[in-house]
Amino acid sequence: MSEVCPKCGLPKPLCVCESIAKETQKIEVKLQKMKFGKIHTIISGIEDKNISLKELAKKLKSEFACGGTHKNGVIDLQGNHKERVRQVLTEMGFSL
Repeated sequence: MSEVCPKCGLPKPLCVCESIAKETQKIEVKLQKMKFGKIHTIISGIEDKNISLKELAKKLKSEFACGGTHKNGVIDLQGNHKERVRQVLTEMGFSL
């Protein structure tokens, strides 16, 4: 018998906690000018423990073929990807 999720009460393979967490986020996407005039795309507002910030940053960096980092609940992507980030996050199930 499979394990039961303590939050939603469903078996682990059918757990909906991550999808619910994605829908309830208030995500903000903005551009920031850094040193030497470089533009960075800043994604903030992802606060839930069910969402791996490291994995999300890794997926976004590979999708946009850019560098970036994640710290303190903020994902920083190098370059101007504001519009495309909104599309990709919506496709992943996040609400903006």
